Amino acid sequence: MSSVIHSVCNEQWSFQRATYAWRACFGELAVDTIDRHILNILRKDGRAPVSEIARAVGLSAAPCARRIERMERAGVIRGYTAVIDDSRAGMLQAFIEIRLLGATDSDEIQGISESIPEIEESHSIAGTSDALLKLRVRDVTHLQQVINAVRRTGKVEGTKTFIIMNTWTRATEQAGTP
Repeated sequence: MSSVIHSVCNEQWSFQRATYAWRACFGELAVDTIDRHILNILRKDGRAPVSEIARAVGLSAAPCARRIERMERAGVIRGYTAVIDDSRAGMLQAFIEIRLLGATDSDEIQGISESIPEIEESHSIAGTSDALLKLRVRDVTHLQQVINAVRRTGKVEGTKTFIIMNTWTRATEQAGTP
């Protein structure tokens, strides 16, 4: 009886490994429980040594490193970032809410954002405004210059600016930074 169970378990394990390998070969990345655990650790500390990650997920360093590399190649892990305190770096962050002119396609928000290097993110939104832009500038004078550049695109009907006074994010909290 135990040989039957052993055979069934081996077949199941082989099927799981084959499915995992097939997905990896054909671009459909299978992210399993261990991968998710690795991702959670990297979310908290992108500089965590592979040896520590491996120990936390119950693997040796080599297979853990291969999993991380595989997720990087597949685009699951798109990069690593540092958490910067902008106020200590002498920078200011703000959001600009924009309303586009009636004839302007909402897809043009990305073009506006790409043309102004201070804009870090752009989000198409629903409501009275069409987009929310997040930007980083040196000071209020620089902020005014960026707002003017957005208005001069000829595609914006109006703007509303919000200077960020304080920021909380789950990522920075998990990383143990203030």
